[in-house]
Amino acid sequence: MNSPLHSENIVRRSLHHEVVEKLRELILSGELEPRSRVNEMALCERFGISRTPLREAIKLLSAEGLLELLPNRGARVAALTDAEIDEILEVVGALEATGGELACERITEDELQMIEVATCAMIEAWRVKDYHTYFALNKQIHDAMIAAAGNNTLRGTYFSLSGRVQRARYTAHKTEEQWARAIDDHNLMVILLRRRDGVALAKLMRDHIRSKRAIISAAFSAPAKPKRVNPPMSPANST
Repeated sequence: MNSPLHSENIVRRSLHHEVVEKLRELILSGELEPRSRVNEMALCERFGISRTPLREAIKLLSAEGLLELLPNRGARVAALTDAEIDEILEVVGALEATGGELACERITEDELQMIEVATCAMIEAWRVKDYHTYFALNKQIHDAMIAAAGNNTLRGTYFSLSGRVQRARYTAHKTEEQWARAIDDHNLMVILLRRRDGVALAKLMRDHIRSKRAIISAAFSAPAKPKRVNPPMSPANST
């Protein structure tokens, strides 16, 4: 039988985990935008919690790179520079390439069928412009391929790093050409998984991630500051 102290510790750990997940979802969904301040009072009221578990969650998410701690001013959602985006996408591309190559060796028939079904549903969502469903399925497919690689170290590294660009990757607006490229890539992913062609799939995954660079950069870019225009000189002030 658990002691009251032991039960309390379990409750506290569960609350901590729940707050972290809720706050992470607000960031990754785009509800909390890059560079926006974290309103602790509003979030505590929304989650029905005290500031202690919220601040613990903020510290953890700052360690993940999703939040930035401000000296004596709370925290804000982290933004990425172009150089940081390039570095992250290089690594995420390598991880997805390795994941795809390993998945070709290790994926089960059930896992492959799940990816095929999700891909068909994702394409249908795109056709009817149900973008919320599209992005959810898109993420599910990429995560499933990494899971099918059967490498827990790769999986953990991928999830911790890809989270830093996940919001922009799955919610940013695309041009018609970018949409068409994404759909073609996902159709080809299924074909290459079926063929167990790890070399071709690895190259496709690197190129697929590289193609997201402009989209992600635009999502994280700071809004342009209006140019200062000097007022015209009045005749009385002109020389």
